[in-house]
Amino acid sequence: MEKSSGAAAGGSMPPPPQMHMDEFPFEGKKPVKNPFVPIGALVTAGVLTAGLVSFRYGNSRLGQKLMRARVVAQGATVALMIGSAYYYGDQIKLFKKGSSP
Repeated sequence: MEKSSGAAAGGSMPPPPQMHMDEFPFEGKKPVKNPFVPIGALVTAGVLTAGLVSFRYGNSRLGQKLMRARVVAQGATVALMIGSAYYYGDQIKLFKKGSSP
């Protein structure tokens, strides 16, 4: 007897295989490290914290300036992420072209 699970074709899909911590889907690939991205994230978090503290103490003018600075720092961090992905993406393509027989 079959169980009716409400599937469209009358059958059910098998459960997905469980991944263990040992299995990494990108095994063998070297992760790209850009030190500017974590630095930018820390600067953004620091400016955000300073802005919130200044709002808390009633200095709304300084808080607004710090919030604007946070937006600039956040935008710079995102630009660094995109730029490094583009740069290292091209490097990977060149590496693959040169290594193929």
